[in-house]
Amino acid sequence: PMKLVLAIVSNDDATAVSAALMENNFYMTKLATTGGFLRAGNTTFIVGTEDELVDKCIEIIGTEAKKRTEIVPSTASYDLSHYASFPVEVQVGGATIFVLDVDQFKKL
Repeated sequence: PMKLVLAIVSNDDATAVSAALMENNFYMTKLATTGGFLRAGNTTFIVGTEDELVDKCIEIIGTEAKKRTEIVPSTASYDLSHYASFPVEVQVGGATIFVLDVDQFKKL
């Protein structure tokens, strides 16, 4: 049986994830997507693979899309009639992964 792996990763990690998947003979489709806490750009990978290769696929994605901390400006707030922006530490990177059963696969 086949599985469909949907992996949402940061654009910063997309090139490394794509290269690693290709090196390991995983074929994928990439979609430009947005969402998440910072409304930052993401890349969603769609990977069709055999059931027994799902764990390897997830491991590759996890290795290339590591979580890390970045300092970003917070949303502006009023401070004595001036806009003030304070840096905030946030977690970025990592991956959100869904694994779905594939009822049918055809390449036409």
